[in-house]
Amino acid sequence: MQSLKGTGVALITPFRSDLSVDVAALQNLVEYVIKGGVEYLVVLGTTGESVTLTTEEKQLVKRVVVEANKKRLPLVLGVGGNNTQAVVQELSHDNLEGFDAILSVSPYYNKPTQEGIYQHFKMIAEHSPLPIILYNVPGRTGSNMMPGTVARLANDFKNIIGIKEAAGSIVQGMEILRQVERKDFLVISGDDTIALPLVLAGGAGVISVIGQGIPQQFSEMIRLGLARKVDEAFALQFDMMPIIDMIFEQGNPAGIKEILKFAKISETHLRLPLVNVDRSLAERIENESKRILK
Repeated sequence: MQSLKGTGVALITPFRSDLSVDVAALQNLVEYVIKGGVEYLVVLGTTGESVTLTTEEKQLVKRVVVEANKKRLPLVLGVGGNNTQAVVQELSHDNLEGFDAILSVSPYYNKPTQEGIYQHFKMIAEHSPLPIILYNVPGRTGSNMMPGTVARLANDFKNIIGIKEAAGSIVQGMEILRQVERKDFLVISGDDTIALPLVLAGGAGVISVIGQGIPQQFSEMIRLGLARKVDEAFALQFDMMPIIDMIFEQGNPAGIKEILKFAKISETHLRLPLVNVDRSLAERIENESKRILK
């Protein structure tokens, strides 16, 4: 799955003022990030507010992205949950045409043991028709998938091709790189701020939030990192650090939707319980967007 190296972007779901899915904005977003130079697209992840979408809306979002993409970039679909059997059933019955892999989050709320996490992904691996990228995000799930568990899964299931590691720890990312022996296993950063350091340690890239707001600059930084052009890569990182911090200051995807509004891609509407950023932060994001996207 070398096509999943570099910058993947976790697409938002744009909404109209009545909170229906804004199809035109989603089409514009796909075009915007492809022209910006990203390497692949991730659909129906956390940033896409997938937990508040109906089954029909999820099908709509998938169809719109597949059609807008026109087979130009690889597509990764978010399929996960804390009910193992339900995830397996979704993979068995859902239409996955047009997608190249799935991104599956570690079970949330249940707080399983490491053995429970292993058994969850074992069952998914045994039933998934597509390659699997694990997703570890302890800040949202309430449990941390440890490097030993990741290495065990990578060793036992060849269709588990990588992990989106979003524990916020460069040390944990490096430990996964150390423990996983498979050279083809993709260790992908799930944190925009530490994506470049993880790439330089041997990571495959990033699944990014900020990458859809400023795709040209961010994806270029990752490409420079993969090419070991360290000074040029860090110059871009330091320039983008303030806006990366800003978009997460009051929650995701509230912050990134402010950048996309400035870029005239979509509006900032969110579904409850998420709310928009306050006026002060919106102004700061707009000013920084104006500087970077000039």
